[in-house]
Amino acid sequence: MALTSLPGALRLSTSGMRSPLSIRLAMLWLVAVLAIGIFAPLLAPHDYLHQSPLERFLQPWFLGGTPTHLFGTDYLGRDVLSNLLMATRTSLVVAILGSLICALLGTALGFTAAHFGGTVDNLIMGFSDAMASVPFIIFALAVLAFFGSDPLIFIGLVGVASWERYARLTRGLVLDAATNGYAEAVRITGAAPLRIYLRHILPNIIGPLVVQLTINFPEIILLESGLSFLGLGIQPPLTSLGLMVAEGRDYVAIAWWLCALPGIVILLTTLAVSLAGDHLRDRFDARLR
Repeated sequence: MALTSLPGALRLSTSGMRSPLSIRLAMLWLVAVLAIGIFAPLLAPHDYLHQSPLERFLQPWFLGGTPTHLFGTDYLGRDVLSNLLMATRTSLVVAILGSLICALLGTALGFTAAHFGGTVDNLIMGFSDAMASVPFIIFALAVLAFFGSDPLIFIGLVGVASWERYARLTRGLVLDAATNGYAEAVRITGAAPLRIYLRHILPNIIGPLVVQLTINFPEIILLESGLSFLGLGIQPPLTSLGLMVAEGRDYVAIAWWLCALPGIVILLTTLAVSLAGDHLRDRFDARLR
């Protein structure tokens, strides 16, 4: 009886491992965005800085425009598609670097707080409380207004956004893991604390950290877009999705695609990352399995 039911059980297990259509579409979109980030200069049909005042506000091809400019042109006659590809690349680089800096900084501080405890723990957690109590965009506006919007300063700034979430999450997970038998068993064998944390505890808490990363990633994209929209983020001659929205907002009545197209990219990218993060959490979190 058990042997006859085995194929059905295998089919059920296999079907349960298949990703929903929404997840597959999200992954496909993220792969496409990543490819754009890598190959944007090769994919761009025109130089995104090239201006042609005689070709201002050409409509996209789906509105009756010409195939020469598939997504039309902007107020300076620049090709919108080329700008969109380069802007996606810039926003993606800022979001990836910012997310990695934030994750590494917060995770390291979380491990430090859990390891030393006492005064060190209180200082780190107290500082994280202070950071969480002030809206980060206010802090970002103050820093950028004082130091200027240099790209490296901007990436470093978004890299400290929400680090306190990683620190608190890591600290709690490490303290919880330290009470489990496997961590104590490794400690008894004489393993160094760094080895215990990196080789044994970190792999078991990576699931929630990945989920936090996927939550933080779209937030950084939106933060970059918002700051660029306010004129304190990426500055010309560079371009970004937020800067494209900011430049196109004055021409919504006559060229709505200048705002709509980068806005759609921002929306779909943040949604895809959120869906992918939920899926990765279900796959990698051992407690859910």
